[in-house]
Amino acid sequence: MLAMMLHAAAAQAQPVDARATIAGAITLPEPTLHHVAIEWAIDGDANNNGEVSVRFRANGSEEWRQGMPLRRVPAGSNEGRTWASRHSGSLFGLRPDTLYEIELTLDDPDGGSTRKIVAARTRPLPAPGNGSLRIATPATLDAVLESAVAGDTVELAPGTYPSFILHRDGSPERPFTLRGSPGAVIDGELGLFFRKHVILKSLTVNGRIRFNGSDDIAIIDCTVNATSARGGDAIVSYLRAARAYIAGNTVTGLTLWNEDAFGVSGNNIGEGIVVTGPGHVIIGNRVRGFRDGISFMEGSEAKDQYSIDVLYNEIIDSADDGIEADFCAHNCRIVGNHLTNSFIAFSAQPSLGGPTYFIRNQAYNVVHVPFKLYRGSIGDVVLHNTIVKHGDGLNAYPDRPIRRALFRNNLFLGGPAASFRGYLSGSGQVADLATLDTSNSSLDYDGFGTALSEFRGRIGSIQFDGLSELKTKTSEANGVRVDYSIFVDDVAFPAEPTRRYAPIWLGLKAGAAAIDRGVHIPNINDDFLGRAPDLGAVEYDGPQNGEEGGMTEFRDGFELKPI
Repeated sequence: MLAMMLHAAAAQAQPVDARATIAGAITLPEPTLHHVAIEWAIDGDANNNGEVSVRFRANGSEEWRQGMPLRRVPAGSNEGRTWASRHSGSLFGLRPDTLYEIELTLDDPDGGSTRKIVAARTRPLPAPGNGSLRIATPATLDAVLESAVAGDTVELAPGTYPSFILHRDGSPERPFTLRGSPGAVIDGELGLFFRKHVILKSLTVNGRIRFNGSDDIAIIDCTVNATSARGGDAIVSYLRAARAYIAGNTVTGLTLWNEDAFGVSGNNIGEGIVVTGPGHVIIGNRVRGFRDGISFMEGSEAKDQYSIDVLYNEIIDSADDGIEADFCAHNCRIVGNHLTNSFIAFSAQPSLGGPTYFIRNQAYNVVHVPFKLYRGSIGDVVLHNTIVKHGDGLNAYPDRPIRRALFRNNLFLGGPAASFRGYLSGSGQVADLATLDTSNSSLDYDGFGTALSEFRGRIGSIQFDGLSELKTKTSEANGVRVDYSIFVDDVAFPAEPTRRYAPIWLGLKAGAAAIDRGVHIPNINDDFLGRAPDLGAVEYDGPQNGEEGGMTEFRDGFELKPI
């Protein structure tokens, strides 16, 4: 008996294969209206070769759809933040207020493979409560707000209202609504501090809306004109808030588009929309004339920045960053945005393990770099974007390596380079990513173009000269050379980046070299036409109404396309 006990103890003491995966808890933190984040904690898998495939279906549907595989995120740390080992990713393009069944299959050849089924419900669109309608004037506003209760709607009658703080909460079933009428103007700041379940609708504010620490706030169809008295910011939460819905607003700033304004230390002012905290949806806004168009908080002020959607916004004249998705912990989704005149188009400075997704965005007249993956950014996923910029079409100059990045099906077009306020737009290459860690990053199926005759560049430590060397020396085995003739509209190299260019559509024309040259990515380009997905933000879908077109549902208002 003693021998048997000793044998059993010895067997238990045998070391577990560190390469095998030990599956932990699955969480689905902060579902939004159109996306669900998936986090599967693990131990083991020391060689990082475990994979998780995803299927999903709406409740009641018999048909499963394939999702994008989850990203393997090894444990790590950066900028004072740490994260544990996991698989992480998102489901895209879902319907609001819908229950989804999700099947996750973990496969590790070293052991620990398993299958799990979980469920998540997307958030509903915010809707007013069914309480009383109360009309307020500048003279009666305080009294009307004092008597209002959850579920009520307070409407501002025509007139000018000074700054005020809203001291009212709603409830999940009965939100409190404050809405404007034509001729009603708030002159200053509308403040919400640690409020819950409030809808702000059709307001005109000359100043800013600030919702510090407030959860489940909806800001819909408002007009906000920033002022210097409020720091040039427009719609902001500087403290942790959760699940804001910021949709259809017109936001105008004070920053002028010129070379003197370029960069973080340029003569610029203001954030168009800024948030921190999880679960926000920023969709369909028109933002013009700020230092940063839409941004997250940075450093110690960034709190729980995950499961955030920045979708289908029109952003013009951003003297620093068009969209600054910095300090994203995981599953921030920058999708379908249209940028014109940006010093830097998109920032992830840094991604904290990832994934941070940049998908089907268009950017024209980018000056410095298209993707600022700096401060040791880890885990950026860049799919189906179209970038037209001065200088190098794809360039970045971080002082630390870009790690675990994935690029697929993008278009990058540039041309001659120059310097603006000491910042280079490039060096005349089609790509310059000298600090990319190519041991754990992957670029392929991307299209590169230039207004120059030369076609050269570097990806990591690899220099290439010509398309053949790009395909044979780098991971871009399926890379494509394109030129400015691929577009259906008259798109030219932005030779004068200090000029205010008008927004331009970057859809493809029939026969373009970018058509059918991409790779299928489940849940991202399932509806492609032809032999394969097209490169860039816009899938060509043939002539529309007598015009050559492409994805008219995006061209005419940047609408979501739920599946």
